[in-house]
Amino acid sequence: MQNFILVCCFAVLVLFPVYIWAKPKPVDLMLAKVADIKNLFAQHQGYWLSEKYDGIRAYWNGTTLLTRRGNQIHCPPWFIENLPKTALDGELWISRGQFEQVSSTVRKKHADESEWQHVRFMVFDVPESHLPFEFRQNQLAHLLADINLPWVRQVKQLKVETETEVQTIFKQIVAGGGEGVMLNVANSYYYHGRTDRLLKLKPYLDEEATVLKHVEGKGKYAGMLGAIVVKNKTGHVFKIGSGFSDKERAEPPEIGTQVTYRYSGYTNSGKPRFATFVRKFTF
Repeated sequence: MQNFILVCCFAVLVLFPVYIWAKPKPVDLMLAKVADIKNLFAQHQGYWLSEKYDGIRAYWNGTTLLTRRGNQIHCPPWFIENLPKTALDGELWISRGQFEQVSSTVRKKHADESEWQHVRFMVFDVPESHLPFEFRQNQLAHLLADINLPWVRQVKQLKVETETEVQTIFKQIVAGGGEGVMLNVANSYYYHGRTDRLLKLKPYLDEEATVLKHVEGKGKYAGMLGAIVVKNKTGHVFKIGSGFSDKERAEPPEIGTQVTYRYSGYTNSGKPRFATFVRKFTF
């Protein structure tokens, strides 16, 4: 028995570095902070505004298409074979309100050719460039013009210099079924991490949290999920009991996984107010 234990310990010591090496490494991308619409122009003279696409964040490293968590996206060879060697930051997107469809397509280990025909790679930045935002956009335009692929598109950017302009375009996009807008500070450089150089403005707030526990439902949800107990990035623990479909209540997100939830501000204790489940964060 002692020899068996020693052999197991030795195996763990040998294989653990291999496991760590093989585990996907999250991609260090530029991440947005939430915009304070009333103070947008207090520190900056202008922004470049674009639509916030409800798709899957994708990073092209020059050879492989990856998710934000560093997992390889198994797309058809034709989708990426003519992409430039330059790294690209963008979103895999189908159309407004089609997140579930694009998510289903991207998650597949074996690409469905017919489904990928509808996917677009909406590129909004060149993450390895050391140029200011406007020059990076010119660089991106030339890169995409050279490859001329109809499913790879540069995200349209509009210069805005007043709160009224931002509010007007934001309301138009949301009214048309869009998720919201992104705001890049003019003349800013690409930053690897969360920064106020990039802001997001949505009709609601959302964040990710880790599932700690399942709470069984009552009444019509007896024997199914009633709520999940989660912990968010600020360390607050709370329940989320709404927003689940019947299928999600029957097959709830596993303990230890991350979920996205919506909320409307905070309580006095700092917990999200009216937290509602959106989706399992799988990427």
